Amino acid sequence: MNADVEQAPEEPVSEPPGPTVERAEPRRSAWFLWLRDLCFSALAALLIITFLYQPVRVEGTSMLPRLENEDRLFINKFIYRFSTIERGDVIVFRYPRNVQTSYIKRVVAIPGDRLRIDRGQVYVNDKPLSEPYVPEEYRDVRSFDEMVIPQGQYFVLGDHRSIAADSREFGTVKRDLIYGKAAFVYWPTQDVGVVH
Repeated sequence: MNADVEQAPEEPVSEPPGPTVERAEPRRSAWFLWLRDLCFSALAALLIITFLYQPVRVEGTSMLPRLENEDRLFINKFIYRFSTIERGDVIVFRYPRNVQTSYIKRVVAIPGDRLRIDRGQVYVNDKPLSEPYVPEEYRDVRSFDEMVIPQGQYFVLGDHRSIAADSREFGTVKRDLIYGKAAFVYWPTQDVGVVH
């Protein structure tokens, strides 16, 4: 048997006085939020590519064995604003004979160094340069007369010495032609890793 239950009328509840709360604006549509996030991501990517890291593609085999033809890597465009270019750095620069073309090579001598190459052995300041990044089969026996590297210029060599076009051919590279340091190979997967 069902019984009706009479409920007492609810008493009004009052809230303590306080600031008035305005209703929030209706939620923006999902497409607007997606578009906003896409624009923010594109701007962040543009800033990173313009000022910090830039993807580049290797063309050629002069930096074997570490960098192969068609490798994709990031270069750090920001690092040389705060640090100096050092021997052993793998740099990207505009080719001195055609600034529309970029090259990637290794720095072996910096401004003020006295450099010579005797039958393939590089000497810097009369000391043989240790080059573990150049395998024996990639060495050559070319020589290069002694020179002092001018201020603001760098002597660069390819790691695959027997085929590389480098400072032995086109001379030293001016500092203002250098725009990045090779940082990280991201493609293909078997080559992924930091560039040393």
